[in-house]
Amino acid sequence: MLVFLFFIIAAVYASAGFGGGSSYLAVMSLYSFGMNTMKPVGLLCNIVVVIGGTYIFWKNGNLNFKKIIPLSILSIPLAFLGGKLKLEEKTFFLLLGFGLIVAAVLMLLQKKQVDNVVEESKSSWIVSSSLGGGIGFFSGVVGIGGGIFLSPILNLLKWDSPKNIAAAASFFILINSVAGLLGQLSKNAALDWAFVFPLMAAVFVGGQIGSRFNALKMNQLHVRRVTALLVFFAGVNILWNHF
Repeated sequence: MLVFLFFIIAAVYASAGFGGGSSYLAVMSLYSFGMNTMKPVGLLCNIVVVIGGTYIFWKNGNLNFKKIIPLSILSIPLAFLGGKLKLEEKTFFLLLGFGLIVAAVLMLLQKKQVDNVVEESKSSWIVSSSLGGGIGFFSGVVGIGGGIFLSPILNLLKWDSPKNIAAAASFFILINSVAGLLGQLSKNAALDWAFVFPLMAAVFVGGQIGSRFNALKMNQLHVRRVTALLVFFAGVNILWNHF
């Protein structure tokens, strides 16, 4: 059942340009896995999903590295530091639950189109690096990639076109998941590979299916609304079960 749920999550989230880390954690919390298992497993599955999506976005010319670099320059080291941070289980679930609810609200506020994209300026470098660093650190702490926070914020800031924002979010998830995972492993986090490999295989297949639906220009507004509702209920469920 866990393998099947991970497959469905990967397909749905990849179709919206995300990795699904938030819902992997939510599902594992239902099965009473501990924080030290949940975070590295969620990050590994994130990486498997968004590698395919990032490649597709790069192949289609949607990765604007000139604008992505400012978002990434602080997020990588801060996601690593967040991954290294030691938390109490209760604090972890509190941060995760509230974080998911905030992300869901941001996604529900996200519009279908971005009109009048704001031109780059010197101040946008500061804003982008600060935004990326803050989301990167929080993502490392809770064990997600951060795309569910980044994408709607970039949309509200009129950062770029919807497709380029989805591409930036996919790349952002990838680098932060890698950095956060390295932070986790630096604490000697243990992984049961016999448990992890079937989940990685499931999200790989689901992610490939979802990424191709994304490339076929599905109605992204509907996909994101469904994703937002899933994230919201996951956050509420985590808070309900742990507090």
